[in-house]
Amino acid sequence: MSVDTVLDIVAAGCLIAGALLCLAAGVALVRFPDLLSRMHASAKPQVLGLLLVLVGCGLRLRTGVDITTLVLVGLFQLATAPVAAHMVGRAAYPDEQIRTDLLLTDELAAHIDRITQDRQRGAAPS
Repeated sequence: MSVDTVLDIVAAGCLIAGALLCLAAGVALVRFPDLLSRMHASAKPQVLGLLLVLVGCGLRLRTGVDITTLVLVGLFQLATAPVAAHMVGRAAYPDEQIRTDLLLTDELAAHIDRITQDRQRGAAPS
């Protein structure tokens, strides 16, 4: 077996695993009961699935320009997905879209009055 054949097999495995993780994230977005669970499903397995797809594409393409582009896509996804999920959670909390019966610890409960007042004044929450 040549090195190219082994790399193609590994690339196929990464592409299939990444596609399955992205599919699982999509199914979880529809099936999970509350916003926090859906945020977890949209951030964690989707990012890992995308990274596996990018690794699979990099192993298959094997050119410097393509790999550089794929690395940049992966870095931007790693930088933006957690921030976006955090901001969605912070925006949804004062609107009571969070199921508190499913939480083990509610760290924002002590600050809800300040968050609500900041939101009513139009100020950014601190």
